Formats: sequence, structure tokens, C-alpha cells
Amino acid sequence: MPDSRFSELQEGFAERSLPHSTEAEQSVLGAILLAPEMLSVALEYIRPETFYVEQHKELFRLMVAMYTTGTQAEQMDYVVVLNEAVRQGIFENEAEGRRYLTSLAETVPSADNIASYCKILAEKYCARSLATVARDLLKEVTMGTESAQTLLDSAEQRIYDIRQGRDTHGLVPIRDVMVDTYRHLGDISGPDREKYVGAKTGFSRLDAVTGGMNNSDLVILAARPGMGKTSFALNLASNVTRHTGRTVAIYSLEMSMEQLVSRMLSTEALVDSHKLRTGRLEPKEWGRIATSADVLSGMNIYLSEATGITVSQMKAQLRRVKNLGMVVIDYLQLMDAPLKSENRVLVISDITRNLKLMAKELNVPVLLLSQLNRGVESRTDKRPMMSDLRESGSIEQDADIILFLYNDFYYMKEKSTAPNITECIVAKNRHGETATIKLVWDPQFTRFSTPENDDAPPGVS
Repeated sequence: MPDSRFSELQEGFAERSLPHSTEAEQSVLGAILLAPEMLSVALEYIRPETFYVEQHKELFRLMVAMYTTGTQAEQMDYVVVLNEAVRQGIFENEAEGRRYLTSLAETVPSADNIASYCKILAEKYCARSLATVARDLLKEVTMGTESAQTLLDSAEQRIYDIRQGRDTHGLVPIRDVMVDTYRHLGDISGPDREKYVGAKTGFSRLDAVTGGMNNSDLVILAARPGMGKTSFALNLASNVTRHTGRTVAIYSLEMSMEQLVSRMLSTEALVDSHKLRTGRLEPKEWGRIATSADVLSGMNIYLSEATGITVSQMKAQLRRVKNLGMVVIDYLQLMDAPLKSENRVLVISDITRNLKLMAKELNVPVLLLSQLNRGVESRTDKRPMMSDLRESGSIEQDADIILFLYNDFYYMKEKSTAPNITECIVAKNRHGETATIKLVWDPQFTRFSTPENDDAPPGVS
């Protein structure tokens, strides 16, 4: 039976009016009526759900709909808004609407201060969202059906959503989502489009096919041992942080952090990776290593070698990383999962499903390395296929992009005419076509690059 003190607290939540500012809401709406072009400023701070008074929420939603459907600012005046508001039932009749809209326009101190009014609304909305989370958590605690850890995870997730400006109240009308879609189209079509499209991988052919490393994508990179998948992942990570300046988090569940950094030093300094492992370096190589160490130290790359980590643990760490741009996990089959089952397919499916959700929640690309089944070795054509993904389960369904690495020389050393050519096979691409892209693999420096004078269209010619 719930503690009476908790019941009193719940009643207190119900009785109190949630934080809001009617005056600030009226000032925002009045400013837009006086200067319709100010709506674009308001949209940088607020959404319809930011308003507390339902009538204000619907009025703002109406203004946004007119904005996103092409109504010119100079046409979105008092009369147009009044007629549409009456038609939609926001006001019972024209007289009521005229009185209220007139009062909005007359009471706003200055349309130029709309940003300040919007900040007040955003602050109040954040406080209301926190109050809602607190109320819901209190209810869940009193019910006593969830473990403390589950409640902590739930609280952390909901507070994180508030920090990210996400609506924690459930379903959102498509007309509200249209605002973000409209703005995104403007962003990717404008002069600063590079800020908004997928992060460049450093491999132009791969970027042309996939659009780069796109936010919220789960990208699978799979290959048999010896194909260089860890090195390729490290190359991608370095290129992404160079291009964007954002933070890349690398979880190495197989190799130590020192081994990873040694590989990155080899690539950056162009020093034989074997020499870095043995320490047999020439004096001139020490200079290149020192310079490259400074370059790598200045990159926004964070490393972890935590073995047996779960998606929940990983997500809790990543939420605290500022300016996160990409996550690399090496590799899938070494991750742990709360689901305890002897059926590895079910366990792996649970992990990939939650990693896809993590990519979506954090709004960053997640590059997930994976093993392949040994069955590929028994075929004449040893190029990987999606059915070769080890303990595949839902990997194929959860992934947005699936990449395979294949080097003919690995299997046919005597017959291969291009020992350093690796094929990057785009086997699945939710954003477009599939293709096979040629890369040059330099194992001495653990580095991949694009072939010189490669002007052929994507695909093996």
C-alpha cells in the first residue's frame, strides 16, 4: 500500500498550476501579428507544444502552418489569421477573435523583443516537462512494480530527452514535425549545407553512394579476420572528426586502447606498424611520430576498452559526451545484453535493436563492426553476403547501411593481379543504391585510401 506521504505529494502535483507565463505567450503571438517575419525567429526557440494555454498553442500552430505551406510573411496579417482561426474553431465567432487578436497586438511591448519572450516560454516549458517527469516517476515508485535500476534508467532517459528539446508527452501532430522538416530542407539546400549533410568518411566514392555517415544511422561493417575492418573503422573515425570537429567515441572490446592508438599513429605518421610494435624505430621516424602524436592528441576522440559493456551502460556514458558526432563499436559479438539466453541469435538481435534505438536517440551515426560466419570460406566466391553475418538475427533489418570488406589477394595470393585492392561492398543502403567501391589497402601503415585516377562510376569495373 503506498505511503500516505507519497499520496499527499501526488495530490499536491495535481493541485498546483504548472509553470507558465500567459503574458509571455501573448507577447510572442502579438509580436508575430505586428511583424510576421518574426515567426522565423520564434521557431529557433519554441514549438506549438511550448505554449501552456491551449488557445495560444492552436494560434501558434496555425501561424506555423501558414508559414510552412508558403504563405508570404506580408500576407500573414491580422485579417488572414483571424479568418482562419475562426474557421478552425479557435474562436467561437469573428467578434471574439477580433477582440482577442487586437488585444494581443496592442499589449506586446515590442516585436523586436520576441527572442526574449520565447526564451521565457522555453524555460517554463522545460520546468513543466520536469514536473511531469517527477510526477510520473513518483507514481511509478509508489506502485512498486519496477526495480530501482529500471526507474533510474527511465529517469535518466526522460531528463536527457528534455535536455535535447524533445517532447516527452507522446504523439506529435505531423504539422508540428513539418516545421523541422521544412527548416532541414532549407539547411541542406543552403550555402552551409556541409554542416547538415552526413559527415564525410574521407572516401569520396563511399560518400557519393551513402551520403556519408548520417545521423541516427546504424552502419554495420563486417569482414573476415585479416581484411582490415578495425583499421578501416579507425580511418573513418579520424576522417569524421577532422571533417566535422565533433567528438568520436570508440569502444574497443577486443584490442587495448594502446593498440588502437598505435595503429592510428602508424596511419598518421606513415611509420610501419610492425616497427611501432617492436620499438625498432629510426631517428627520422621518431620526429614524424612526435608530430603525429600532437595531431592525434588534439582530435576529439574518446576511447574505451570496457569489455562486456551493455547498450544501456554505453548510452549512459555517451549522453555525457559533449558535441558527440559518431560512435564506433569493435565489435558486436563481444557486447553484453540484459537478455540472458543460450540462443545467441536472440541476444545479438536484442543488442542490434537497442543500438539502432541508441543511434536514433543520440542522433549520431553508430558504426558497428561485426564478425562473419566461417561458411564464407567454403564457397568458391568468397565475397561476403548478408547471410554471412554471424548470429545475424535482426542485424540485416536493424542496419541502415551494411558494408563488407573483401580482398581477393587474401585467398588467392598467386592468382591475384591487384594485391592491395580491397572491395568495400555496400550490400544494403537505406538511402540509395548498393555498390562495390575499390579502395587501396596499405597494411604497412594500416591505412585505406582511394585509388588514384579512379574516375569510373561506383562499382567494380
